[in-house]
Amino acid sequence: MYEQQPGAGQPGTYPPAGPPQGGGAGGAIAVTLKFNPIGFLLGLFKPPVQLNGHEVAKGWGRHVIPVQPGQHHLHVHVPYLLPSQIGNADLPVTVQPGQTVELEYRAPMVAFMKGALGAPPQKYPGMAVTIVLLVFVLVMLLCICGGFIAAMSGSGSSSSVGLPALDTARTVAAGLLC
Repeated sequence: MYEQQPGAGQPGTYPPAGPPQGGGAGGAIAVTLKFNPIGFLLGLFKPPVQLNGHEVAKGWGRHVIPVQPGQHHLHVHVPYLLPSQIGNADLPVTVQPGQTVELEYRAPMVAFMKGALGAPPQKYPGMAVTIVLLVFVLVMLLCICGGFIAAMSGSGSSSSVGLPALDTARTVAAGLLC
């Protein structure tokens, strides 16, 4: 098994993964790991990149991993709180002599979905669900704020349930709307 070079936690080049699978010129797998800025908390976690069952890189960004030509198995996930792993993604990769295979991993927008791993560009899994949830929350906030403003601008000195007039709140609400 190969030892990682100093600074292996940083994006860059790493030692060959696994035993050599034949003679000749080597190749490389270049994988770029990304997360959507909406899921900014994912930046706190460093996803490991595993090649043939061995961790060869860790962290967001681009990693170039020298490999021998042949078939390899690439696995990426993001360690998380609950569940302990999100965005699992696996991909068999065939590398020809002298070839650099460019890949991209995108972390999911929803914790219980798989990540996207393949040739760039990849889409963020769960983006549609995230947009629907954000629109729903925005509509709810608008309804609550609109209802509050409508209640404050209603006529009469007391509400229909017998509460005293909210003159101070009306004044504040009117000041915010101007």
